[in-house]
Amino acid sequence: MKLPRLLFPAAIACAIICSCASHSTIGAGKDVEQRVESILSKMTLAEKIGQMNQVSAGADVSNYADALRAGSIGSILNEVDPVKINEFQRICVEESRLGIPLLVARDVIHGFHTVFPIPLGLAATFDPALVEAGARVAALEATAQGVRWTFSPMLDIARDPRWGRIAEGSGEDTYLDARMAEAMVRGYQGTQLDSTSMAACIKHFVGYGAGEGGRDYNSTYLTERQLRNVYLPPFEAAVKAGAMTLMTSFNDNDGVPSTGNTFVVKDVLRGEWGFDGLVVTDWNSMGEMINHGFGTDRKDVAAKAANAGVDMDMMTYGFLSHLEELVKSGDVKVSTIDNAVRNILRVKILLGLFENPYIDVEAAAAVQYAPEHLAAAQKSAEQSAILLKNDGILPLAPGRRILVTGPMADAPHDQLGTWAFDGEKQHTVTPLQALRDRFPGKVDYVPGLSFSREKRQGFADVIAAARKADVILVFLGEEAILSGEAHSLADLNLQGSQSDLLAALKTTGKPVVATVMAGRPLTIERDLPNCNAVLYSFHPGTMGGPALANVIFGDVNPSGRTPITFLRTVGQAPLYYSHNMTGRPYTGQTLIDDIPLEAGQTSLGNTSYYLDYGAYPLFPFGYGLSYTSFEYSGIATDRAEYGVDDTIEVSFTLANTGKYDGEEVVQVYVRDLVGSVTRPVKELKHFERVFLKAGESRQLTVSIPTEELAFYGLDMVKKVEPGDFQLWVAGDSASGKPVSFKVK
Repeated sequence: MKLPRLLFPAAIACAIICSCASHSTIGAGKDVEQRVESILSKMTLAEKIGQMNQVSAGADVSNYADALRAGSIGSILNEVDPVKINEFQRICVEESRLGIPLLVARDVIHGFHTVFPIPLGLAATFDPALVEAGARVAALEATAQGVRWTFSPMLDIARDPRWGRIAEGSGEDTYLDARMAEAMVRGYQGTQLDSTSMAACIKHFVGYGAGEGGRDYNSTYLTERQLRNVYLPPFEAAVKAGAMTLMTSFNDNDGVPSTGNTFVVKDVLRGEWGFDGLVVTDWNSMGEMINHGFGTDRKDVAAKAANAGVDMDMMTYGFLSHLEELVKSGDVKVSTIDNAVRNILRVKILLGLFENPYIDVEAAAAVQYAPEHLAAAQKSAEQSAILLKNDGILPLAPGRRILVTGPMADAPHDQLGTWAFDGEKQHTVTPLQALRDRFPGKVDYVPGLSFSREKRQGFADVIAAARKADVILVFLGEEAILSGEAHSLADLNLQGSQSDLLAALKTTGKPVVATVMAGRPLTIERDLPNCNAVLYSFHPGTMGGPALANVIFGDVNPSGRTPITFLRTVGQAPLYYSHNMTGRPYTGQTLIDDIPLEAGQTSLGNTSYYLDYGAYPLFPFGYGLSYTSFEYSGIATDRAEYGVDDTIEVSFTLANTGKYDGEEVVQVYVRDLVGSVTRPVKELKHFERVFLKAGESRQLTVSIPTEELAFYGLDMVKKVEPGDFQLWVAGDSASGKPVSFKVK
């Protein structure tokens, strides 16, 4: 038996991806700059400050009419009704003195109406082209209703799954995050800026994902070297890909809140990278600098934010209330305000808002849920599904009597995941619906638990139904509200009585296939013995049901990979693959059960690990099973020694040694053995998806420029340091044997 390879239909790929080529910078040339200067020269100080003010729209357009006429609002967020947006724009364009249109913003994080897997799930695809296509779909649907600015992608490196916003990013790895950042920017903004371009906003600048204890909004203590080597590279990649806007973060790093951080915003972003796009605060992050103790009042923090290089204030009203006074006092220069307004006007001009401020209301509805959009969402959900365990039960053969159970089997709202403001649950296709459509009359449904946090005693109804079934498909996980902003957790086990439900099902002796839908990597080690197979699907979105059914029944061979390390227990957090080498690395020595009674006070294993859980995770970064098997052989570099300007050519043979066609995510890791500062034990430097038919083998070559090995060392200068290196080509971060090479 061979699993057919489900290709992304050519027509869909062309329609969605063809407009996704990169443009290198937001700077648009002399004509645009002349228009910016012409408008700026006509503006009063009050009108300039008005452009720097962003407000959240309410239900009644009249609430904002006077402010719009006066030019006191430059942008609105949280309005998606095209009729209302047209009226907002009409007042600005036709009734204000200068006719400057609004920039309408929305949190379009992983789809607009057609909802894709959460960003962590998209990262699990290890497929930037597919992610780019999904971002293009989001842009097409959102811009059709008047949204021209999205607060996405989130580029926060996140290594602590207790942090709820881990759902919104690409996980723990800098290289993977950077590639996904580029893809999403290209998808949102398109090849050429036109009426379907939605300005990307790279966020949160910077270090937000490293909050103490995984608690949202919390302080970080990242050194400049950590920032430059780990946390800043995805932002720089997105800037080079043409991202038009950037958002500052809530956190303070080493005592300096991002919104007032001159070093990261003015020196690095503006100075070193030459970013001339729009910088906006996060919601009231300017005002929160008062809570941080970084400013005395709104006037004080408004001055600090403006002087740090912030262009637009989201929902603090600090600029609107105090910038005129600050200019008069000399605390903020007019030139600072002029530069901010230039950045705002430049984005509006490049998006074509002056020429086309209005929306075709009748055409807007026709774009939503287009068949090619749903197909793209389903393909993304299929490729994001990660097979973590399989004793041979999967793929399931048709014709069996199926019991479907669990709180996520038919949860159309929660399946969409966090930050799906415009997703509509009536359009969600759940696993239960997909399975009933596929196998009419063969599917029994007993939910067992009505929601993930429910607690109950006994599952007699589920057990009775299970005894009549040939196989049990249980859908577990967490509700959408349990991840995302402000949803940090200290306990990452399955909530409520879900583990009890799984244990009860195991007692029936029937095969149990568990699918987990969640916004983060949960600690499921205790649940693995109670099921024959485990699929992990970070909240999969609108088309998650048919996608998961296709994987379970073998129409699609699972190829998702873990974009973040899965912990055995939350006490291991943070645990990530690219950690620095300690002076006493773990060697698998004494564990807690090995300690004799009344043992002397010795150092036991004398290495870096936990006595109770060792040093290793449940599943490493980049891990995922397939219905087939892949074998790597003949791994070799083309030379033994390279110069700093050379390219490393790595050749190897990849063979599909199993019975099914499938895709392998080839991953290349490198280690710099000795540096001027301690280097990570491994770093991802390349990945690609390779499709092979059952029994097929292929000779492959991967090219890695030596400059990819550069880092900020002891002298804080980015460069490749000469020395000895190791390189792995493998299916995950914990596999394979290294080959050696030198850089001279």
